[in-house]
Amino acid sequence: MSNPKSKLIKKALIICLLTLVAEVAIGQGSGIQLIKSTVIGGEGGWDYLSVEPNSRRLFVSHGSKVEILDVDSHQKLGEIGNLNGVHGVIAVPSKGRGITTNGRSNTATIFDLKSLAVIAEVPTGKNPDALLYDSFSDRVFIFDHTGGTSTVIDLQSAKVAGTITLGGSAAEAGVSDEKGNIYVNLEDVNEIVVIDAKSLAVKNRWKIGPGVEPTGIAMDRERHRLFSVCHNEMLIVLDSNDGKIVAQVPIGKRVDGVVYDPKTKQIISSNGEGTLTVVQQNSANEYKVAETVKTEVGARTIAWDPKTHHVFVTTAKYGPTPEPTAENPRPRPSIVPGTFMLLEFGRK
Repeated sequence: MSNPKSKLIKKALIICLLTLVAEVAIGQGSGIQLIKSTVIGGEGGWDYLSVEPNSRRLFVSHGSKVEILDVDSHQKLGEIGNLNGVHGVIAVPSKGRGITTNGRSNTATIFDLKSLAVIAEVPTGKNPDALLYDSFSDRVFIFDHTGGTSTVIDLQSAKVAGTITLGGSAAEAGVSDEKGNIYVNLEDVNEIVVIDAKSLAVKNRWKIGPGVEPTGIAMDRERHRLFSVCHNEMLIVLDSNDGKIVAQVPIGKRVDGVVYDPKTKQIISSNGEGTLTVVQQNSANEYKVAETVKTEVGARTIAWDPKTHHVFVTTAKYGPTPEPTAENPRPRPSIVPGTFMLLEFGRK
């Protein structure tokens, strides 16, 4: 006769073994690696980049210009210059136009997607930073990093459609559910603000619990989940219907950007320490780090290509850090001229 206790022990061991195998499979299953590295060169800092998948163009902010590259070959196709402190850039193919945010001049530049000629300069709030196009309202929402406002622009008329007071003083990235809601991180008060895309009214303000200084944000529209990445090395997952926090996951240091791939069900954060954190979504409320991928120091913003499911980051080589001064107590390391580069990651 078999021993019941022995059966229970065997069953428990089998469950533990299967769990371990599953965890290892997840950890090894990401398969994300460096596909291609291209030196673009030139001087100056960088911030956001974005992919326009249909035309296969990649728009990269760099110094005082936007450089346009072929997504697949990384060949340079053109540039838009005289952008004073450019931060963000997106293409809106349905309008035949693109738009940048220029932090030093407090303006947005609207340009023609075919010729790259400048169409208009539109005034914004202070230090315009991240931006998005919302197809539901047919408007561009610009998030002003100084002053806590959002400047809303009509691309067709090239005019300001409204200004929203968000609260706080440091608006970061936002995302749209394409059904009338815009969600934006407020870095200084650790909140997500929900905006009505048509009326421009603030509908909700949600604290992000243990998350501190949220920057990048992405969304799983099917499962109504928001992914907010924070400077205290946390990814906070919220229900986009009520703001309830459903999960928190550790990520890398000095994060700025995040994307969500609905095909692979992975959230990928770009961390300025020189890593990507790949988080696997097992269900709407269950998330686990699948892999940490090495990039390069300074690669803190990220763009995703829905065609290839590859991601892109930009950075440069760094020189020595200057000595602190009274005027600049926390100096940044110098950027080595000519080393600005694009890194493409994906599965081969």
